[in-house]
Amino acid sequence: MRQAKILFKEQEAGLLSQNDDGTYTFKYHAVWLTDNKMQSISLTLPKTRQEYHSKKLFPLFYNMLPEGSNKQLVCKHHRIDKDDYFGLLMTTAKHDCIGAIRVIKIENT
Repeated sequence: MRQAKILFKEQEAGLLSQNDDGTYTFKYHAVWLTDNKMQSISLTLPKTRQEYHSKKLFPLFYNMLPEGSNKQLVCKHHRIDKDDYFGLLMTTAKHDCIGAIRVIKIENT
């Protein structure tokens, strides 16, 4: 399993996981859910205590991925398989992204 912290406007909103079977899970942190000032990170992922599950990377995160020659360059430079969307997301969305979302890889110890 691989996991990443999801930051919204530099505050940790939840956890995105790629499970061993290749499916994906997103869960908001309890603190985020109880604070009425904190909004949903996406219209497609409204605030709820239940985990979101998907066979594919959630559209919000998939749409953050580079395409075309930019994707090829990133994959070659970082030695990422072109079909490893989670690896690509963790590599490209950890710093300066368009929008309010950043994705920070959680290192397994």
